[in-house]
Amino acid sequence: MGLEAIKLELIEWLTKLEDEDTIEYLKVVKDSQSENDWWEDLTPEQKSGIERGLKDIDEGRVTSHEEIKKRFGLLGTQFYGRTRP
Repeated sequence: MGLEAIKLELIEWLTKLEDEDTIEYLKVVKDSQSENDWWEDLTPEQKSGIERGLKDIDEGRVTSHEEIKKRFGLLGTQFYGRTRP
């Protein structure tokens, strides 16, 4: 299937789509498409912070989400309207 055919298929599907969550997700995807590289819009301090975080990950200085929940007594608490085990 060629690119133009895929686009037409997506347009047809989108016109019939009624799921608001999917539509909102697609809007986010559309809005995130930019010709500018977001990295270039960051300040030197922001870039440095990201690079430090990536170095921490590479060197194993991380804590899992589960460990943080245990440490702060959050296991079994509500998140996003649902009870988590």
